[in-house]
Amino acid sequence: MASLADYQQIAVGKVRQLYAVDDDHLLLVASDRISAYDHVLPTPIPDKGRVLTAMSVFWFELLADVAPNHLVAWDDDRIPAEVRGRALLVRRLRMLPVECVARGYLTGSGLADYQRNGAVCGIPLPAGLGEADRLSEPIFTPATKAEVGAHDENVTFDAVVATVGRERAEQLRDLTLRIYARGAERAASRGVLLADTKFEFGEAADGELVLGDEVLTPDSSRFWPAEGYEPGRVQPSFDKQYVRDWLTSPASGWDRASDTPPPPLPEEVVAATRARYIEAYESISGRSFVDWPTPGS
Repeated sequence: MASLADYQQIAVGKVRQLYAVDDDHLLLVASDRISAYDHVLPTPIPDKGRVLTAMSVFWFELLADVAPNHLVAWDDDRIPAEVRGRALLVRRLRMLPVECVARGYLTGSGLADYQRNGAVCGIPLPAGLGEADRLSEPIFTPATKAEVGAHDENVTFDAVVATVGRERAEQLRDLTLRIYARGAERAASRGVLLADTKFEFGEAADGELVLGDEVLTPDSSRFWPAEGYEPGRVQPSFDKQYVRDWLTSPASGWDRASDTPPPPLPEEVVAATRARYIEAYESISGRSFVDWPTPGS
């Protein structure tokens, strides 16, 4: 079986590392790091990398009839034992420089945009909407793909056209909304609302549009419990919003507007965040996280 030292590391992101396996394949390794407000926090969340990997595998399998994806295997001999359970063997793609975001509810940066000008990414919305309001239909609200430490910026559909061409932009929009619809349908059937999510796509050698990176995880999506959902207030969530809320609370002592990095997370925040990630996976997939492989297994 291969060792991680056998592969050349070719990229490091906020949460993942990418290794070259051969001319056609890459190893995508998820860490336990967590990021918030464009910072990688000094405190890891135990098992987070495994949850992200398990959840992506579940969704790639469920969405296979909606969009082709880059997953080759999660249990292949080319995946080193030391990262088994938090690594995927994937196809090499030419990744497109667009964060493809779908929103079914108004919150986060979408709400901030709306409060400034009544629109999100150039899409006008009805007056009088507020926090966590459900939109009449999901919308495609793309963003730039920022480097580590930089901030993704919401952009208009015309900006995507200028970047990848009209035909490809329309394909990205349509596929993003189709995947969101399937994801929201599955989540709803399990008592969970999919408020918004982001996807990344790449092109195969033959030009085929392929879903890449991670998909519908608590890092890339906002999941809310359907029970108790109430527009007009911030919803409890299964994602890293718990960490964001602590960082911006008086308890952290951190000033988001300052140049200082965020402080370490206290044990209770780490434990609660880990529990939320695992609950998201088990609730939506219907699978037990205990059954997912651990590194070294």
